[in-house]
Amino acid sequence: MEAAYIHAINYAKMVVVAATADSNGKSSCIMKKTQPAAAAATAVMVDAEKHPLIPQGKAIAAHDKDDEQQPSLLDVKILGSRTFFIILYYAFCSSLMLVINKLAVYYIPAPTFILSTQLGASVAAVLIGDWAGWLVADRMEWGKALKFVWVVVGFVGTLVANMKVLQNANVETFITFRSSTPLVLSVCDYIWLGRALPNIRSWSCLVVLLLGSVGYVMVDADFKMTAYFWLLLWYVFFTFDTVYVKHVCDTVEMTNWGRVYYANLMAFVPLLLALPFMNECAILMSLNWNFYSVATLTLSCFLGLAMSHASYLLREAVSATLFTIVGIICKVVTVIINVMIWDKHASPAGIAFLLVCVLAGTFYEQAPKRVVNKQQHQDLLLAVACNR
Repeated sequence: MEAAYIHAINYAKMVVVAATADSNGKSSCIMKKTQPAAAAATAVMVDAEKHPLIPQGKAIAAHDKDDEQQPSLLDVKILGSRTFFIILYYAFCSSLMLVINKLAVYYIPAPTFILSTQLGASVAAVLIGDWAGWLVADRMEWGKALKFVWVVVGFVGTLVANMKVLQNANVETFITFRSSTPLVLSVCDYIWLGRALPNIRSWSCLVVLLLGSVGYVMVDADFKMTAYFWLLLWYVFFTFDTVYVKHVCDTVEMTNWGRVYYANLMAFVPLLLALPFMNECAILMSLNWNFYSVATLTLSCFLGLAMSHASYLLREAVSATLFTIVGIICKVVTVIINVMIWDKHASPAGIAFLLVCVLAGTFYEQAPKRVVNKQQHQDLLLAVACNR
């Protein structure tokens, strides 16, 4: 296969040189210009997860190797140390975020106000950090803003529905529904994001993950279906948000703090305008503000910023399905924390089902990117070389 790539690159150089020589007789000059084009064509084949560029002779082999690899969360060497630490960072934020939001809604029964405060605090933190030189965030640009409109639709829709589900159902019910999303996202990865379908081992892990969650609910949890509408709405928004944001991370060049700034700012403005119409003003006016309400709200703002930052880092590093599975494992840890906080003790059978969920998610193997045939690779290389 490597010989075919090299042949395609050399052929591309010959085509560009010949066409230009026929038109103006300056082939020697163009030959020099085709060298960057050949390098650019080779760079196209470098791993799509934005690993550093490697020498031309090794780029093709590395790309083919990456396509064959299907890392699980245990394959640290294949995932890379950076991706592994991003997963740990995200896991820490995600495991605590659901519990803190549950506490915040408990002390301040105004989910839209809580969400608006979190978004506004994140925007302020990014602006201050950028002004002080602690981080780099992209300036607001019309072209990027247009692409982020649908990101914000999915982001706000998911968060609002999430808050409403937590207000009307328990955490265990929410996690059970979330455990079924990887089955849908695996198909979405295949259709829209260029991934192959999972192998037999991974499909089995996804099914076991769902069954483990259902088993826990059946033996140990108080399953409450009192929020049908909000659960269904969350499911739709979450699936769209996961797929579309992964697409944006892959196609729109931005810093990670820039993504955090765009998403939070563009979500904060409409929510702030809608806040007076959400029937929460009377609740806030009559609320007995105390240390616990202020502390949980403040902590949720800090975690909201960290969660947003970690989320975009992980979305860029892994597939949409693996991103969701990491989130589910974190939510299983959340159940354990939730049990301790709310003075509820899981039975041995319940704990066993939770461990099944963790193991199933851990052994899931990320599906590789689909490999196109040799002729499509050659056509791609020729197109890149000729258009440079």
